[in-house]
Amino acid sequence: MKLFLSTLPGNIIDCFKARMAIWHIIAILLTFILVTSGFDWGYFLSTRAPTLRACMFPAVVIGGLLPFVLPLILIACGHVTGSAGTRQVGWAVGQAELIGALVAAAYKALTGRAHPSFDVGADLSRTFRFGVLRGGVFWGWPSSHTTVAFAMAFTVFTLFPKQRWLGYASIAYAFYVGLGVSMTIHWFSDFVAGAIFGTVIGVVVGKSFLTSQQMVES
Repeated sequence: MKLFLSTLPGNIIDCFKARMAIWHIIAILLTFILVTSGFDWGYFLSTRAPTLRACMFPAVVIGGLLPFVLPLILIACGHVTGSAGTRQVGWAVGQAELIGALVAAAYKALTGRAHPSFDVGADLSRTFRFGVLRGGVFWGWPSSHTTVAFAMAFTVFTLFPKQRWLGYASIAYAFYVGLGVSMTIHWFSDFVAGAIFGTVIGVVVGKSFLTSQQMVES
């Protein structure tokens, strides 16, 4: 808990500093390209098959519930087994998810993007309501599900450099969540931007906790 609180402000800032800021710009530029080129709308039209959407919709539920449950399970297991390492992973994952949710909400509050309708309807892929809270913080660009999933995945990937299978499994989960929401409640560019933001956050948080752990062990 102490490490979670002490590193939180600095890690939030580090997600926007130096090279990490460049990735934010890349996410914005890719979104512009995907929206203006019509790719978002074309992707939306091509993913309306009921069977496909039924297979991908569980990603919405899993991506919404697991971020709450996983850190609590890791922290609880760490206390039960007396494993400080497991507790630290739980706090690291929890911090990455919190930062991911805050970053996504901040962008949503400023961009106010309209979310896709469950029916085809009119082309809303280019509809943004720039300003402050013109579109709320729950819908829109980027995808919170994706941002949080990738933040968690790359935190795990960074914390376990010798257990790459664990990191790859986490990333596979993040892609399922991201692609799942891109076919149901979000546009494709929402997924792309969320994946970039989440990766940045996961790397920053993972390196921060890994460095702290190595300092304690030394």
